Amino acid sequence: MEIEKKYLVKNLPDDLSKYPKAEIEQAYLSTKDPVLRIRKSNDDYFITYKARIKGQDDKASTALISKEVELPISKEAYYHLLEKADYNIISKTRYFITIDEKLTAELDMFHKELEGLYFLEVEFPDEIAAKKFNPPSWFGKDVTFDDRFKNNYLIRVNGIEELSL
Repeated sequence: MEIEKKYLVKNLPDDLSKYPKAEIEQAYLSTKDPVLRIRKSNDDYFITYKARIKGQDDKASTALISKEVELPISKEAYYHLLEKADYNIISKTRYFITIDEKLTAELDMFHKELEGLYFLEVEFPDEIAAKKFNPPSWFGKDVTFDDRFKNNYLIRVNGIEELSL
């Protein structure tokens, strides 16, 4: 189970080079519920099944809650499936920024069609932690339930001006 919140970035942290990072390329084979995604993260390859459990339609929820299953695949399988992907392929650099002893913010800085778009995701151990979370001052607006910032929406975007930020 994945419990996450998503934020725009008000101010980038100083010296991103001090944080671990991953170069990510991902594409979607299905964008409906459930979502089927393939991802290359540095030199690792994955296929992910993700189905929404709670979130946008559940007004009591403060975080998006999904069932997520991620499995490793071979490099050959990744590139074979990539040919079958819908829409654009997302390319981004993800920085892993520790924000307290239990939580890490994943800062995504997009490339290609989405150059200039930055947002953060924070995963929580449970809904209570998500509800109690007080984001650091460098976090911007909470966009957890704004479909424009879901990767399976962003694959259809050909420039960040289409997001009307």
